[in-house]
Amino acid sequence: MPIFFDSPLAIRLTKIYRQYGQYFNAFARGQLGDGDDIFNFPGLKSTLLTEESKEIVRETNPKIVIAGSGMSNGGRILHHEAHFLPDPNNTLLLTGYQSQGTLGRVIQDGARSVHINGQDIPVKAKVVFIDGYSGHKDSDHLVEFVEQTADTLKKVYVAMGEPKSSLFLSQRLRDYLGVMAYAPSHGDVIKLDCN
Repeated sequence: MPIFFDSPLAIRLTKIYRQYGQYFNAFARGQLGDGDDIFNFPGLKSTLLTEESKEIVRETNPKIVIAGSGMSNGGRILHHEAHFLPDPNNTLLLTGYQSQGTLGRVIQDGARSVHINGQDIPVKAKVVFIDGYSGHKDSDHLVEFVEQTADTLKKVYVAMGEPKSSLFLSQRLRDYLGVMAYAPSHGDVIKLDCN
């Protein structure tokens, strides 16, 4: 089955990862030592160019498309969602956090129709969400990260996650580290003095 790696940024980042194998965990180093290229396998096709990405829809089924989502707010995923969401034989697998107000969250919450690139798209594909994958540290690791530089920080703005989670994290930073931390509300404007 063809697997399309359809994210120019991820393709470029993978090339960088390849250069630093000494930092891989023991399992990955073992796989590489046994001759297994963990970044390439039979059936994988990287589609760096826009024209290559557009050709994916012409590929006979079945196929897997790995496309950076940006919570479905931009990028190639929008083209794929517009094309593949109407078909009940397809599955959209959401593997990362989908923030409130994003198209990804609307789809995750069960919308029967979504608006993509000026068109109303019926959502008939199966939508599956896997919790636990993230492009950043979790709350405990963010506290550890801030702790490493707490003595040089003036203030921390927590501007990610659900409002309740942001408030909780900023409170933890204040209580445990004595750091001035603030979770801005939607619409708040903060001017930073860079001097």
